[in-house]
Amino acid sequence: MGVVEDTEPPLKRAKLLLADESNGNSSSIRATSSVNNSLGDLMARPLTSSSQGDDETIGSRGVIKKSEFVRIITRALYSLGYGKTGAMLEEESGIPMHQSVVKVFLQQVKEGKWDESVATLHRIGLVDEKAVKAASFFLLEQKFLELLKLEKIADALGTLRNEIVPLCVNTKRVHELASALISPSKFMSLSSSGKGKESVSSRSKVLEELQNLLPASVMIPEKRLECLVESSLHIQRDSCVYHNTLDSDLSLFTDHQCGKHQIPSRTVQILESHTDEVWFLQFSHNGKYLASSSKDQTAIIWEIKADGQFSLKHKLMGHQKPVTAILWSPDDRQVLTCGAEEVIRRWNVDSGDCIHTYEKGGVGPISCGWYSDGQGIIAGMTDRSICMWDLDGREMECWKGQRTQKVSDIAMTDDGKWVVSVCKGSVISLFDREATVERLIEEEDMITSFSLSNDNKYLLVNLLNQEIRLWNIEGEPKIVMRYKGHKRSRFLIRSCFGGYKQAFIASGSEDSQVYIWHRSTGKLIIELPGHAGAVNCVSWSPTNLHMLASASDDGTIRIWGLDKINQQNQKKQVQASSSNGVLHRCNGN
Repeated sequence: MGVVEDTEPPLKRAKLLLADESNGNSSSIRATSSVNNSLGDLMARPLTSSSQGDDETIGSRGVIKKSEFVRIITRALYSLGYGKTGAMLEEESGIPMHQSVVKVFLQQVKEGKWDESVATLHRIGLVDEKAVKAASFFLLEQKFLELLKLEKIADALGTLRNEIVPLCVNTKRVHELASALISPSKFMSLSSSGKGKESVSSRSKVLEELQNLLPASVMIPEKRLECLVESSLHIQRDSCVYHNTLDSDLSLFTDHQCGKHQIPSRTVQILESHTDEVWFLQFSHNGKYLASSSKDQTAIIWEIKADGQFSLKHKLMGHQKPVTAILWSPDDRQVLTCGAEEVIRRWNVDSGDCIHTYEKGGVGPISCGWYSDGQGIIAGMTDRSICMWDLDGREMECWKGQRTQKVSDIAMTDDGKWVVSVCKGSVISLFDREATVERLIEEEDMITSFSLSNDNKYLLVNLLNQEIRLWNIEGEPKIVMRYKGHKRSRFLIRSCFGGYKQAFIASGSEDSQVYIWHRSTGKLIIELPGHAGAVNCVSWSPTNLHMLASASDDGTIRIWGLDKINQQNQKKQVQASSSNGVLHRCNGN
């Protein structure tokens, strides 16, 4: 709230009594003096910043003003409830947290002495006349409201007419206060219910509002020290290209710096239950399952055990053509599988049963997705149309538009407002379902796939020219970053967001490797070898920052985790671990 609490105790000083000396207790005096001499001398200094000098600086770079530094620490001590220590720091340093006139002003506000506080405000010496007027208006408004509450209508009118109106500030609010005089009971009933700005603020709320109106040098913000420390930690975190831990792992004791060991880079398990190329995979939203689809005409739901090991839960069979994609419902209780130019099937995750099949005569699906509420599905068809069905298979909408190619990817934002799809070879359509208007993102080359960020504000676009681009699609779409290094010449390669706050971009590649970039800088962080064929798709666990999955033409899925061995070597620790150096394989048996 920017003020010194009423309960701040006066600083207690140890005193030597001359009577003791006259009584011969010199040894006692010397003992007491030896303990309190240094502190007592400092505590005897007057509360004035002039003794230290406003221009004195501390720190190796000479940019921190000592007086400001001490005042902020004092503010923090009072905020934390250490009133005695705060008072001692003011006394010992000779640097008061607030000027004496400001202390008087704050005390007057706390006691509701509005006329006196306005007069004192003008004696603080603020240069900004607008700030003085705004603060005066606010204080007089509190006076007006309290008079109104006490049913002193004539006095309230006088305050409004003779003190508030002459300030020529906030005419709209003046009119609102004037209308309150007509029906004060109604106005105050609204105030007591907390509706609107008419609420009569408590004194603490008044002080908080004054904090926003007056310069920070006059009223130091309540949590200024915490704000500075948090900003420093966030800068360190954001400048670390390998940062992939929770904020709770940050420490004030050392400068933050992660290493590559925070990035999943070691194969911890290989899943081998597919009998042909694996084209697609995706973690469930709750991170408990992984779903994969394959050229072998099947899809698999993998369950992730408490120890991080994967086991086959269900093998979904029934498609007569390769399964191009498998997608989780918003509640993770169902999945959709898309048979290439065949049908779409909806499955129950618990039982593994097919609940419904979606098809349209003469055309087949190329891509599919869920409604944001899970109550319908959306599909890109071979005739270049986009169809929508409810869960029972009733067609609700079908758009044909001016599309020049089959819809290879399609998605709906979480709010259900936008449908994102590839509408031409190098153009992505953002269709506003509410306003029925379309925005277009025009790329320089053929688009092969895309992925939406969790917050639906960014779009990751894979291009034919071996480049991945990050678009900000809030407002007018614009390119934010480009990622290069992976290989793509013939196949459909997919990429994804992942890691802490989706700070990384991962992608498959035709050279059998997984590539990971730092999202903000575009820096290629690491390449992960291991597969024996093109890596078609990658997925980063939404709940485990250190788990990544990749699907390959070699028919396997690799689960990537932390390289604990190298991490231990870097820390020079010798610890036995049953999982280190052991590669787990799962073939579904």
